[in-house]
Amino acid sequence: MQKLMVRMGVVAGLLLALAACGKPQVHFFADGQPPTLDEWHVLRIEGGKLQLNEGVVPYDLNTPLFSDYAHKLRTVWMPKGQAAGYAPEHALDFPVGTILSKTFYYPLPVGGDADGKSVARTSPSLSMLQGESLDLSKVRLIETRLLVHRKEGWAALPYVWNREQTAATLKRAGETVELELVDAAGAREAFSYQVPDQNQCGGCHITDNRSRKLLPIGPKARHLNRDFEYADGRENQLVHLQRLGYLSGVPAAAQLPHVADATDAKAPLEARARAYLDVNCGHCHSRTGPAITSGLWLDAPTNDPLKLGLCKQPIAAGKGTGDRLYDVMPGDADASIIAYRMDSDDPSVMMPEVGRAVVHREGVALIREWINALDGNCDTTAGATPVNMTGPPAI
Repeated sequence: MQKLMVRMGVVAGLLLALAACGKPQVHFFADGQPPTLDEWHVLRIEGGKLQLNEGVVPYDLNTPLFSDYAHKLRTVWMPKGQAAGYAPEHALDFPVGTILSKTFYYPLPVGGDADGKSVARTSPSLSMLQGESLDLSKVRLIETRLLVHRKEGWAALPYVWNREQTAATLKRAGETVELELVDAAGAREAFSYQVPDQNQCGGCHITDNRSRKLLPIGPKARHLNRDFEYADGRENQLVHLQRLGYLSGVPAAAQLPHVADATDAKAPLEARARAYLDVNCGHCHSRTGPAITSGLWLDAPTNDPLKLGLCKQPIAAGKGTGDRLYDVMPGDADASIIAYRMDSDDPSVMMPEVGRAVVHREGVALIREWINALDGNCDTTAGATPVNMTGPPAI
């Protein structure tokens, strides 16, 4: 009887400890496709908020990739005792067992009803996080994408949230969500938000044309090198991850790469434009990406003016040229193919080709401003040779 009482006391103590912790342990599935997001125990709904579970660390990017004005809650989780390896140019080298999550959500219009359709058109760089959680009375959750690192490689799993914001279900074939963007003046724009199917995830995440494997895009050192407002205080993200044991091999601060916040009016125009092109276009348009044959490389490490499109004639853009001669005509955004394609929502013209249904007005304005500020001219008689041109500096 005494032994039984001792055992019951031990069990009770464990239950109390778990209750005090209040955060379920993340469950990594080495294979299979769990039908609900909840089975992973990465996120949880509690007290009217979307919250992070034990060991799940939020992060953000200096300049986020544009996705129809959606905001994103990004997180990383790694098995105990495991750490990512630092990489100076590519995504961090995450160990097998890593779970990256990205929850797409929209703030609700100010003073508007939560009708499940109307969402606010605000800058995607603005976070709605409060103490590492999202107040569900102020946002509309759309989807949570998981990128999980298994022994055979990375796997993408898209989970779509229900209207009640109580559960997210795996949608392998993707899904269309009808929404309406509402700006600060009350103007409305209806659009179809497209949750990608599992195969479409490769349209962005296959960043190496040789291996053809899914890879992370955002968590590169140059995008992560910024401060984040954690629940326990503000800290540089790379420093924070290293302190938690989630990252190793981080060099001195002076050696860390960095790209600008494209929305920071105090940053140089050149740096803002290059940061925007890097995160939105550079994973495809690079020396290893699927668009390598285009000759147009827009990632941050590229600094050759011709490869960046200055006075470069397109190789095979078809209708996408809009009868323009050059990818970038210095000093003339109206004559530049890049600006033309960014400002289109025609699937046969627009760039990027996937990941958006509406035009990023502020992004287009930024790239147009950058192009119009470029010095130089194109010698049409020499067939797209930059003349008297100052190319963009390294970031």
